[in-house]
Amino acid sequence: MAINLEDAQILLKEHHLLKGQFTGQKSNFEHVTYDSRQVEQDTLFFCKGNFKREYLVDAIDHGATGYVAEEKYVDDGQTSFLIVTDVQKAMALLGAAFYGYPQNDLFVIGITGTKGKTTSSYFAKGILDQTTAQKTALFSTVNRVVGQQPEDTFKSNLTTPESLDLFRDMRRAVDNGMTHLVMEVSSQAYKKNRVYGLHYNVGIFLNISPDHVGENEHPTFADYLFCKEQILANSDYCILNVDTEHFKDIYYAAKSDVESDRLLTFTHTENRTLPDGNPIDIQIENLQETLLDSQFRLHALTSKANNLQLEGTYSIAIPGDYNEGNATAAIIASVLGNATQTDAVEGLKHVKVAGRMEMVQTKNHGLVYIDYAHNYASLHALLEFLKAQRKVERLIVVVGSTGNKGVSRREGFGKALSQGADVAILTSDDPGYEDPMKIAQEIDHYIDHQRVQVIFEMDRATAIKRAIEMGKPNDVVVLAGKGEDKYQKINGVDTPYPNDLNVAKNVMKGLEDEQ
Repeated sequence: MAINLEDAQILLKEHHLLKGQFTGQKSNFEHVTYDSRQVEQDTLFFCKGNFKREYLVDAIDHGATGYVAEEKYVDDGQTSFLIVTDVQKAMALLGAAFYGYPQNDLFVIGITGTKGKTTSSYFAKGILDQTTAQKTALFSTVNRVVGQQPEDTFKSNLTTPESLDLFRDMRRAVDNGMTHLVMEVSSQAYKKNRVYGLHYNVGIFLNISPDHVGENEHPTFADYLFCKEQILANSDYCILNVDTEHFKDIYYAAKSDVESDRLLTFTHTENRTLPDGNPIDIQIENLQETLLDSQFRLHALTSKANNLQLEGTYSIAIPGDYNEGNATAAIIASVLGNATQTDAVEGLKHVKVAGRMEMVQTKNHGLVYIDYAHNYASLHALLEFLKAQRKVERLIVVVGSTGNKGVSRREGFGKALSQGADVAILTSDDPGYEDPMKIAQEIDHYIDHQRVQVIFEMDRATAIKRAIEMGKPNDVVVLAGKGEDKYQKINGVDTPYPNDLNVAKNVMKGLEDEQ
C-alpha cells in the first residue's frame, strides 16, 4: 500500500478540498495514520480532531514525512504538507486510495437506524455466510470480522470505524478472500465524514426516533435525521421499513435518490400503500412468537418483490416483531447479494447476538433478559413484546442512562418504564462526568409512580442482584442498556465491569447454592 503526493493532490482537487500544498524531501508515503503513536518511517499523518501542534512534531520525530491538515502547523522546508478545507473528508478519500479502493472488490450492505443495526447485521451475515461459504465480513458495534481465522475477529471500538481504519479493515477482508461486507452505519459516521465517498450496493434504513441529540452529538433531531438519510443518497438499492416514525420524510428522500425499481419497502401492518399511493413491496405475517423465538412469513405484494423469490416461512432465535423486521431487511439485502431463499431460512435459524435479548432461566426467580436496549424506542419495543407473553406476571427493569450524551434518552426511559414496567430499579450506565444519581433522578421525573415502583441503586451489580432476588417464577427481569459491555465510562476512565450477563449468572449461582 502506498500513495504519492501528486495523486493525493489530484484527488483532493477533484473534490474541491485542496487549499495549499508543499512538496518536501519525500513525496511517496508507505503508511498513513492519524495517531502519532502509530507513526513509522515515510508516514502521511492526518491532523484531525482537537489537534495540537506538538502531536505533529512528535509524529515527524518518529518518521512522518508529510501531513494533511486544515491549517499549516509545520513549515520546515523538509516536511511535505497538504492544506485542506475538511481534513475528515480528505482522510476518507486518501484512505480509500491508499488501501486500493477495497470496497470495489466487496458487495457492501450498509445498515442504519436508531435501533436494530447490530441484530440486522448479524442476520445478514448469517444468511450470506450460507451463500459465500463464510466469506462475509462484518463491521458491527460488537465485533469486526475480516476473515475466517480466529485473529480475524476482534472487538469494535466504534459502531462505524474511523475512515482510515475502515478502509484498512476492508483491505484486510479482501486480502483474506472475503467477497461481501455487512456494516453498521451510524449517524456520527456521516456527521464526522468517516464514510465520505463510500458507496453501498445496498443501503438499509430501519427506523428513527429521537436519540443522539446533545452537546457532543447532533444539535437537533433534524440534523440527526439528515445524517441518517445520507445512506440513501449513497446506495444502489434502498430498503425501507415502512413502520418507522417519520417514514414519509425518509421515503421521499429515498425516492429522490434511487430509481423506483431499486427501492424496496416492507411492513408488519395491514396497510399496503405508500405515501404516494404506490404499493408496499413486502408484508410480514407473524405466525408464532414465544419468549425464545419467532416464526413469520413474508408475502410479496409487487412484481419486483416477486422477482426476489423470498416468499416463505422463517424462524429466528431472537424474538419480537421488531426483530422480524430486522430479519426481513437482512433477507431482502442478502437476496440482492445473491443469497437464495433457502440460504435465508437456514442462515437465520441459529443467529444469536451477544448482549441482544440473551436469556437466562432461574429456578425460582423468573427469566432474566439481557438486552442492549438503550433508548425509548428499543426499551419500549422490548417491554411491549414481553408484556404480550401470556405467562409474564411482572416486569422488573434495571436501567440507567449515559452521561454527557443522549440526554433525551432519560425522558424516553421514563416514558417506556411507565408504559411497560412494574418495577424500575434505576442505576448507573456509563455516567461519564455526570453524577449517576442525578441522571437516575431525571429518568424518575418522567415515571408514572402510580403504575411503577421505583428503586434507586447506583451500584449496577447490586441493582441486578436486587432485581433477581425480587423476581418470582413468572416474572421477567430485564437488564437494559449495557448488553455485553465489559466496562463503564466513569469520569473519563473505562472502569472494568464484568458485564450484565456475568453479573446475573453469578447472582443466580449464589442464590441456587443457598437453596
